Amino acid sequence: MSPRWKLGIAAFMVGSAINYFGDRALGVTMEVYRDLLTAFSGAWVVDIFLVPFVAGVGVSVIFGRGSWWLCYFPPLFVRCVSYFQISQLTGPPEGFRLIPMGWWGFFVILAMEACTFGGFLGEVVLRRVYHRSEREKAREQIPAPRKPGR
Repeated sequence: MSPRWKLGIAAFMVGSAINYFGDRALGVTMEVYRDLLTAFSGAWVVDIFLVPFVAGVGVSVIFGRGSWWLCYFPPLFVRCVSYFQISQLTGPPEGFRLIPMGWWGFFVILAMEACTFGGFLGEVVLRRVYHRSEREKAREQIPAPRKPGR
């Protein structure tokens, strides 16, 4: 297995861990709700937007160039596991019910985009997107060979 694959797996695991433990620290379960007024609180907004953003920055720090493509997957994985856990294993808490699948898909896409934005911003801040590598710099310094007679 190449080192790039190992970095990708490590970055995915760290991003998923940041998402998971961020959910648990905030005490928000996006997959269940009672009614519209109590479901969407400030902690819920932080859980959907800020926690995946921080996870995306973490993925970009570990993986480097191209990490914003990898940032789509940690929130998707964590949200799918959480939805499966609540729907099949534990069930929603008393007085709550599962969020409709259409809402859930929309919120998962919001979390994925927030994570991707964090990954892209992390790459830009770390200068890994538009920064030339040492190989590209060395290639520019070698003059192209001239054809005879010109």
